Amino acid sequence: MPRQLGELEDAVMTRVWQWNRPVTVREVLEDLQQERSIAYTTVMTVMDNLHQKGWVRREVEGRAYRYTAVSTRAAYSAALMNEAWSHSDNPAAALVAFFGMMSAEQRDALRDAMRIVSPEAPDAGDRPVDDAGPETER
Repeated sequence: MPRQLGELEDAVMTRVWQWNRPVTVREVLEDLQQERSIAYTTVMTVMDNLHQKGWVRREVEGRAYRYTAVSTRAAYSAALMNEAWSHSDNPAAALVAFFGMMSAEQRDALRDAMRIVSPEAPDAGDRPVDDAGPETER
């Protein structure tokens, strides 16, 4: 499980993920400089650190490296959620609390995702309601 990215690492990776192509330190630097004052060597160090940590791969092109993301932002987010959930002393309660924080759109996205992961599972709205509690084998 990867650890959570630091603020500057996240800013760099956001660009790498959004652009979805090999990028140079110079390209990332120029984009970051639109929102903050930052040195070339700082961005270069961050990108080297991201390479050392396995977040990006790099290939030499001329006198520079081109960096490419190893995985997607979605995979990173999923890994963070899984890590947080797995450390709970009551995973079911953690999920209930998490679902309670979700917007209607997020719950719709969750239902869509569950259909993809478990297409044979019935929709929650399709299950019969039984006052005796959860369905059991009869």
